[in-house]
Amino acid sequence: MNLLYSLANMLAEMAPYLLFGFLVAGVLYAFVPGNFYRNHLAKPGVWSVIKAALIGIPLPLCSCGVLPTAVSLRRNGASRGAATSFLIATPQTGIDSIAATYSLLGPAFAIIRPVAALITAFIGGMVVNREENSCDTAYKKEVDTLDAPTSNNFIGKLRNALQYGFVEMIQNIGKWLIIGLVIAAVITVFVPDGFFTFFAEYPLLSMIAVVIVAVPMYICSTGAIPIALSLMLKGLSPGAAFVLLMAGPAANFASMIIVSKSLGKRTAIAYLTTIVFCAIGIGLCIDYLMPRDWFTMPLLSPQANCHLHISLFSGICSILLIALLINALIQKHKPHNEQIMESSLTTFIVKGMTCGHCKAMVEKNLSKLPGVEAVTVDLNTGATKIQGTPEASAVREVIEDLGFSIDQ
Repeated sequence: MNLLYSLANMLAEMAPYLLFGFLVAGVLYAFVPGNFYRNHLAKPGVWSVIKAALIGIPLPLCSCGVLPTAVSLRRNGASRGAATSFLIATPQTGIDSIAATYSLLGPAFAIIRPVAALITAFIGGMVVNREENSCDTAYKKEVDTLDAPTSNNFIGKLRNALQYGFVEMIQNIGKWLIIGLVIAAVITVFVPDGFFTFFAEYPLLSMIAVVIVAVPMYICSTGAIPIALSLMLKGLSPGAAFVLLMAGPAANFASMIIVSKSLGKRTAIAYLTTIVFCAIGIGLCIDYLMPRDWFTMPLLSPQANCHLHISLFSGICSILLIALLINALIQKHKPHNEQIMESSLTTFIVKGMTCGHCKAMVEKNLSKLPGVEAVTVDLNTGATKIQGTPEASAVREVIEDLGFSIDQ
């Protein structure tokens, strides 16, 4: 029962902020045209790197969803440094995760997360820009990013915003949010208090341990928040918890493989090195240079206790969020109604897709190939069915340009 109470308290604390974040995410998607991002990232230099970071920080893309978007920006003319800056900044934050961070971890973490993302993205982008030669920056190959459906009226755009924010976004991060909450509740209930106090005298050691655990795994920026809270409740330092918040969402093995393949091995090395060293550096600053009360006061709030502390408003928001999660799950696994004729039907198994953003990018770009009449993608199996007569080499090229691969 204590496990359920802890889970319910954290969900109730996060629900109002998550719903607000999903709404803002939908508005950004529907009302800001995709070419806005491309037009501001094409020129190499300091400003393109800064713009890429500033654009990426509020975008609610997880590390799997940001990869095809960043690759597409690169193919559409963005400099390698700007693409790297976008890759580093975007998965660490997002309107939804910043709001959820404030709800569970307090204002200090909520402010430092986007600031740290900006600093890390700028450093990573500038390191890559120094290695980028003039011939490489001129490279351009058209691959469409995931833009909102075109609509000329406010009602249509609002409908697209609600669909994206409360259906597609929840489909993309809902599973990881639930996993994060469950892990956090298990840590809160079953790990003894003070379990991590051994690391209190060795903050650098604890941060290295967090990096070793965080980099191989995948966890989204929102799902990492309750885990960080629970670890701090058990004695982990605020700086080490912050390393989890930075390194967990931004760096994982799947991301590294796609970055290396799409942007080059040097870019991948700069990408990972920048994230790890900046995360540890900022974590040390938190532990040694900032007042500890900024980060420990939220631990006194009741959200992680083993008794219910839910207000009426938080309870309503929790019920609404649960309903949206259930709806998103049903929509994600509902059989498609598209009728694709078996004649002239080709099926490819695309590897590397992990979220709705990946699926939509593949469908959109393949549908533009000559000879393609319809495309449907099964995200769970990777089965990509194409009606028409496209050239297999053209299909493979599009898939690889997006950072994915075709199973032989």
